[in-house]
Amino acid sequence: MEVSSSISEGALRLSVFFGIFLVMALLELAMPRRTPNRVKSRRWLTNLAIAGIGAAVIRLMALLAVPIAAVAAAAWAQSEGWGVFNQLDWPGWVEILLAVILLDLAIYGQHVASHKIPVLWRLHKVHHTDVDFDVTTAVRFHPVEIALSMLWKIVVVVALGASPWAVVLFEVILNGCAMFNHANFALPLWLDRIVRVILVTPDMHRVHHSIHRFEHDTNFGFNLSVWDRLFNTYTDQPRDGHVKMVIGQKNHLNDSPTRLGWSLRLPFLPSQRSDEDQN
Repeated sequence: MEVSSSISEGALRLSVFFGIFLVMALLELAMPRRTPNRVKSRRWLTNLAIAGIGAAVIRLMALLAVPIAAVAAAAWAQSEGWGVFNQLDWPGWVEILLAVILLDLAIYGQHVASHKIPVLWRLHKVHHTDVDFDVTTAVRFHPVEIALSMLWKIVVVVALGASPWAVVLFEVILNGCAMFNHANFALPLWLDRIVRVILVTPDMHRVHHSIHRFEHDTNFGFNLSVWDRLFNTYTDQPRDGHVKMVIGQKNHLNDSPTRLGWSLRLPFLPSQRSDEDQN
C-alpha cells in the first residue's frame, strides 16, 4: 500500500500535530494542573527551536541517504519484500494493528536504553532538564537524539516489514500521545484512572520528569501504559504529589535549560549523572 492520496503524508502529520498542539495549549490555559515555574514565552521559544532544528536534521538526512525516513523505509522494504509482515498473507488491518503495537514496544525499549546507557543519557537529558512540564516538553529532544531515534525506527520498520500506512499511523499516534501526556492540564482523577489502563496520561508521565531518580527511571511509555506494568517500571503517583513535586534535574534547576545554546551544548558538557538525586 503506497502512501499517496489527495492529502500527502507530510500534510496529514503536520495538520494533526498543530491541531493537537493547539488543543493541548488551550487546555493548559483553561485548566492547568500546576503553576509554571518559569516564564512560558522563553521556554516555549527554546523548546520549539530545538524541535525545529531536529526536524531540519531529519530533512538533511533525507537528502544524504534514501530511505532515511521511517515511511520511506517501509515503502522500500515493501517493494523488496523485506520484513516479517511482507512474508505473511495476513489481513491488512491485523498487520497494521500489530505493527503499531510492536513499534510502540520498540520506542519503549529505546526510552529505557536512553536512561541506562550513559552516552544516550547525555542526549536524552536535554529532554529532562526542562524545568516545567507542558506540551512543548513533548518536542524538546536534542537533534542528535532525534536522528538516532529515526535510525532505530528504520531498523525496526524494515525488520517488521510494516506497511507505510502503519508507520504513518504510528507516528501520528506517537506525536499526539506525547503532546497529550506532557500537557499541563488537570485531567479529572476518575478519568485519569480509566484512561491510564490503556494510555499514558499526563499524571502518569509527569512522574517520569520528577527530580528524584527513582521516579524518573520509571513510567517510560509514550503511548500504551501496559509496557511499564509488564516490565515492572510503573510508578502510580509521585512521592511529593503532582502539585508540589519538582520537575527537572537536580543540578540544573535554574534558567539554563530555557536557553537554546545551553540546551544544545548540554550533551557535550562534563557529565554530572553521578551527582544526581539518588533518593
